[in-house]
Amino acid sequence: MALKALLMTMIVATAVAPALATDYMVGDNPGWNTGVNYTSWAHKYDFRVGDSLMFMYAPNTHNVINVNASEFITCTYDNVTSKIYTSGSDIIPLAEPGMKWYISGFGRDCAAGMKLLIIVSAAEGPSPAPMPGSS
Repeated sequence: MALKALLMTMIVATAVAPALATDYMVGDNPGWNTGVNYTSWAHKYDFRVGDSLMFMYAPNTHNVINVNASEFITCTYDNVTSKIYTSGSDIIPLAEPGMKWYISGFGRDCAAGMKLLIIVSAAEGPSPAPMPGSS
């Protein structure tokens, strides 16, 4: 009987976890564009594993590059190791906790403030079921 309850709890937890994920449109209404304070934007949200970032912009005017901390600071990137997005409607899943850095590599976009730093926390989930016989 306890095994059946544990299995049901695991099934419910698995079904609920994806429903808790949130898709964030970076920059809200202006999207990924110049003139947006992305530091202020990021401070409004609590990013979790399972959430996604949606970068919306006009293709051929901006891009999104996933960089490391030093590249973020210097507004540079490595063409070989950096993931570069160019579709204009890029969805990036947040799969792991930690700091994430993104810049636009077009012209002087990054130097003008088109850069985003977020901290991704572990996914929230339902409390684990008590162990059988622990009450």
